[in-house]
Amino acid sequence: MGQKKDLTGSEKSKIVRYLAEGCSSLKIAKLLKRDHRTIKRFIQNSQQGRKKRVEKPRRKITAHELRKVKRAAAKMPLATSLAIFQRCNITGVPKSTRCAILRDMAKVRKAERRPPLNKTHKLKRQDWAKKYLKTDFSKVLWTDDMRVSLDGPDGWARGWIGKGQRAPVRLRRQQGGGGVLVWAGIIKDELVGPFRVEDRVKLNSQSYCQFLEDTFFKQWYRKKSASFKKNMIFMQDNAPSHASKYSTAWLARKGIKEEKLMTWPPCSPDLNPIENLWSIIKCEIYKEGKQYTSLNSVWEAVVAAARNVDGEQIKTLTGSMDGRLLSVLAKKGGYIGR
Repeated sequence: MGQKKDLTGSEKSKIVRYLAEGCSSLKIAKLLKRDHRTIKRFIQNSQQGRKKRVEKPRRKITAHELRKVKRAAAKMPLATSLAIFQRCNITGVPKSTRCAILRDMAKVRKAERRPPLNKTHKLKRQDWAKKYLKTDFSKVLWTDDMRVSLDGPDGWARGWIGKGQRAPVRLRRQQGGGGVLVWAGIIKDELVGPFRVEDRVKLNSQSYCQFLEDTFFKQWYRKKSASFKKNMIFMQDNAPSHASKYSTAWLARKGIKEEKLMTWPPCSPDLNPIENLWSIIKCEIYKEGKQYTSLNSVWEAVVAAARNVDGEQIKTLTGSMDGRLLSVLAKKGGYIGR
């Protein structure tokens, strides 16, 4: 005969309530349809209570040692508390004390995932900022693509779970379930798209240009006036399919060339305001740890979330470019906060 499961949090709460009502352990076992010995064991363990903790004398940390810990934490941002204290040759400090000391001077945060910037990258970012410092950014079309999955980014499915309650069950997929590649653009206070890239299509230079022809040019660009097309500046990042000779020549035949095609500095997602739009959409479609069962359902969620983004939000994003350029120059080409 297999071993029965332990008492659940709900069953434990009911036992406490029945005891308060004056029920015997035998009656509680019958009500819960549990073995009487299991109920008695739980009641006995609860009545014994927890053993009194013996407080051990804690090692005192001097001001000099605190300064050493602070310097070590700055040099080793992803190290454990034990590694930081060992680097300072401070021993005999329990984990709780180490963490309490570090909480006073630091905060636990996830490492930011960004492409590394070298000296050349920083110089090119500064040159780009100087070149477009006097640009009217209301005439720039900022474009980008993003991939959305069925489950959302790792670590987003967290929340406050009440005591005695079980965490919700999430689906587990052996192969991940795939994802949908989405392309969109923003200009002034207008959202262009979003458009969906066909499943299993890898965007090389040819497929990227064909995609723009079928979506951006046919469904949006050709409806605009001649004066709008004359003044619009097209922005895209330096992905291989975007910056290739084939794509550049193809866009030139469409009239997007020279000053109408914005040059883009390397490793600069923080300068593209549409990245903030992607964050808004992802927060909406994956809120409360939501998962999807099909690629069509997650695409419908993206479209619905994009419709809820109003013109004022987009205008705030595109209107932030002057400040971003000044921040790049102030940080000498370094990353800026988005």
